[in-house]
Amino acid sequence: MVTIQELKALTSSLKVLYVEDDSAIQKTMDKYLKKFFATVDLANDGEEALMLYEKSKYDLIITDLSMPKINGIDMIHKIKEVDENQAIIITTAHGESNFLLGAIKSHIDGYILKPFDYTELNFELFKISQKIQKFRENEEYKEHLKDMLAQKTKEMSENYEKTIYSMVDLIEQRDTYTAGHSKRVAYYCNLIAKEMGYSEDECTLLHQAAILHDIGKIETPDAVLLNPKPLNDIEYKLIQEHVTVGYKLLDNIPMFQSLAKIVHQHHERHDGLGYPKGLKADEIDQFARIMIVADAFDAMTTNRIYKARKTIEEAIQELKYLSEKQFHPAVIQSAIIVLAEITIEDGINQLPKTTLEEERFAYFYKDTLTQLYNQSYLDVILIKNNYNFDYNKMIIFSIRHFSKYNKQHSWAKGDELLKEFANILSVHLEEELIFRVFGDDFVVMSQREIQIKGLLSVLDEFLQQHSLSYKVTTVNLQEQQVTNLSDIEMLYKT
Repeated sequence: MVTIQELKALTSSLKVLYVEDDSAIQKTMDKYLKKFFATVDLANDGEEALMLYEKSKYDLIITDLSMPKINGIDMIHKIKEVDENQAIIITTAHGESNFLLGAIKSHIDGYILKPFDYTELNFELFKISQKIQKFRENEEYKEHLKDMLAQKTKEMSENYEKTIYSMVDLIEQRDTYTAGHSKRVAYYCNLIAKEMGYSEDECTLLHQAAILHDIGKIETPDAVLLNPKPLNDIEYKLIQEHVTVGYKLLDNIPMFQSLAKIVHQHHERHDGLGYPKGLKADEIDQFARIMIVADAFDAMTTNRIYKARKTIEEAIQELKYLSEKQFHPAVIQSAIIVLAEITIEDGINQLPKTTLEEERFAYFYKDTLTQLYNQSYLDVILIKNNYNFDYNKMIIFSIRHFSKYNKQHSWAKGDELLKEFANILSVHLEEELIFRVFGDDFVVMSQREIQIKGLLSVLDEFLQQHSLSYKVTTVNLQEQQVTNLSDIEMLYKT
């Protein structure tokens, strides 16, 4: 459920054009929208809206469909011709009609049925405002990086090798996993290219392109690049831009122009379903075909946040399966020969390696109510613990009959109780990792034996004041394997 405060935080700087021919509805909505948005302009029909649109730039357009002069669908088409990325929400009473279907086909960003449900309205406004803010931040980030890249390029040495590795450093400073990935891909590219009979100079060219194949990610916002969770559609489109950004960057530097085309095409597919241009088969650059295979092989054999890596044998079987689909068959013939002989380090994964990366990583996994870590991050820690066994003790605190407390005292009172409970845990266990899971349960992960007697007496006193109790479950992770949240559910239910 979206709160008013959360909505205002997103919308307070946005400018809206509201189009509605019903004066009563327009007046009501105008008053409501002005609670959130910096500017709200009004139009009585599509014709008037287009006149306003020619004179001013709007972050969001909210429009009715059935209107005189120019209806909503025709107006949307004209606006999209000017700016295909313009954010638009429609309001309509035509919930079951082809009229609504026609609007959806016009690539709107959301719709709200009349009469308005303000909870639904707030949710749609929140969702579209998030999208607008992401694109706005991305544009600001690009402007900032233009200056940064110009300065960095000016300072670069004319020495070719030094320049290449200076640019790789730009990536390493933001994401050490990406840097390690690039070097592995370069190594695999070199092996495959030699097996295919390419000359030493050609292998060197491909190796240099592979080292830089993700250079475009220097323009990807941290909120997308460092997000360890699955990407939404907007974030995925932003990450896809890295191939075009990398191409433009390299193509503008004479010493790198021979690498630009290879980098630009390293996410194409043999069957034409790749990006950015949907090239297929021999339309794809010969060196890019090799990099596509090497890039995919490294992804397959690397531990991902929510997906264990494949063995070399399993990865090679997948390469064979995807030959003539994702990969060029000639490249696969050579790849399966040389890649079968390599050795992969056990510790290669996407998890953070430095203290700074840990903090940036955990940013995405904070519980907004208690400021503890959330259960998604606990899932990651459990996966990581399977590799390196950092934690050998788990303690689960389960508040009993909490749903009944919420019904009797309100959700707001329940939230206050959870925050206080979390604060007590934080004070007494400040050196441990603490997570809020399943709403009213808390999990502590520790590297050592910890004394909780004093903590228990404080929790007893606190919960007794609220006529509640709790259960404590202690787990020795050296004796009992816990790999995911389902395992934890089984533990505290027994």
